[in-house]
Amino acid sequence: MTHQISGVHCAAATPVTADGAPDLALFTAHCHALLEEGCHGIAMLGTTGEANSFGLRQRMALLDGVIDGGVPAATLLPGTSAPSVADTAELTAHAVRSGAKGVVLLPPYYYKGVGDEGLYRFYAGVIEAVADDRLRVVLYHIPQVTQIPLGHELIARLLEDFPGIVCGIKDSSGEMPNMEAMCRRFPQLGVLAGADPLMLPLLRMGGAGCITATSNLRADALRVVWDGWQDPARAAEVAAAQARIDAWRTLTNRHVQLPTVKAMLARSRGNPGWLDPLPPLVELTEAQRQDVWDEMDRLGG
Repeated sequence: MTHQISGVHCAAATPVTADGAPDLALFTAHCHALLEEGCHGIAMLGTTGEANSFGLRQRMALLDGVIDGGVPAATLLPGTSAPSVADTAELTAHAVRSGAKGVVLLPPYYYKGVGDEGLYRFYAGVIEAVADDRLRVVLYHIPQVTQIPLGHELIARLLEDFPGIVCGIKDSSGEMPNMEAMCRRFPQLGVLAGADPLMLPLLRMGGAGCITATSNLRADALRVVWDGWQDPARAAEVAAAQARIDAWRTLTNRHVQLPTVKAMLARSRGNPGWLDPLPPLVELTEAQRQDVWDEMDRLGG
């Protein structure tokens, strides 16, 4: 089945200036490079993008800035979540007006132990407040961070009540049985892997692609898998690309993932402006950074 949102999407990291603001020029250059390296789209301002460490105005200005910088709006999937319906609707409406491909929506992540009715009211409240048929929503299931899982009955209700608007889900749980069950039960829902090594098995189950952190560094290999996974003549090429993806993903987890990704970007893009995350995260130590860079050299990148 053809999904509305599919392909290789980068969960893009966000460089920051010395005063903690998004570095628009550096980020825009990164977005252009990601598209050239094989990404179909850029899921900016998600977990890897430190969205929830930025203010609403900063988030909207970053989206406006990359579009003004020549990044096609139709390639962008900004994260527009906030704990309140009002803030989420404001960010989401801005993304729709900007022409973004869609938005990625976490559940409201402050209160724990909430049930499906409360989660439904949150998502429905956002969609109804935006009130725009151009809206496309990718739900974001990352229960190890939010402590709020998105169950299948909730998904079924949202698909029934907002057909064509709720069109995808990023599953970062790492649980393949959950992804496979969603592919079977909701063929119209584009299931996107949140971990790079899982895109290939998910595609074989009927999934729609990925939104992943390692694509900041290895979009080329992910695109090889996407383009070649159904072609028996490319099986060896796909297997080699998958092995490369797995090795680089493992390296991103050698230390705290997001600062590690940023250290790797500083090396791969040749710009120390990538090194710093925002509080409460902190940069890698010099020894950790050198350890990562040595391994990048060994892997060939």
